[in-house]
Amino acid sequence: MGVSERRAREKEARKSSVLDAARTLLLERGFNGTTTKQIAQRCELSEATLFFYFKNKDEIITSLLFESIKFWAENLEKIRKANLSPDRKLARLWQLYKKVDQEHPEFYVVYAYLARPNAMTDISAELKQEIVERSGGNFQQLAGVLEDITGRDDGRLMADMMWSTFLGLMVLRDSRVNLNAKVHPTDRDLTTIFEVLKKSLLG
Repeated sequence: MGVSERRAREKEARKSSVLDAARTLLLERGFNGTTTKQIAQRCELSEATLFFYFKNKDEIITSLLFESIKFWAENLEKIRKANLSPDRKLARLWQLYKKVDQEHPEFYVVYAYLARPNAMTDISAELKQEIVERSGGNFQQLAGVLEDITGRDDGRLMADMMWSTFLGLMVLRDSRVNLNAKVHPTDRDLTTIFEVLKKSLLG
């Protein structure tokens, strides 16, 4: 392995370490409670060294966002190609949302961040456009899968409904956890909600 290749690998490993630290802190402290200094300390770097890899916190969040977009794209493609009945393919989509919540809950935190006032103010217009195009591609993929499943031609609206339903349920659940209130929706609730959703889509 040459020197340049080794340095490139070391840089990628360090960036991965920063992103892993950011994931953990976002879930522990939220956006306002997470600083670049804390991220640097968590992965045993100085803040100045962290800025060698990422310009600011928004750039770290953007990297996590692109990871999420890639994860969704790969899994949606698998579902699209799966030889399954309509109801089983729809169930696989719902399970994908649950999989993200279980394996990558930071992805949902990142999506919520995008809705905040002045989010991504330090990100270039070109990068924002790339986010729009790539995430839009995922929604088109989801819309296409739903049209194949249902035989309907309003896939974008169905995709919006499925996305907003699950994201809203996760926000509700996490809000009640933070309030020390009785937690809902439970896993059983999610199963019931899916059955209602399935009936509305498949009849």
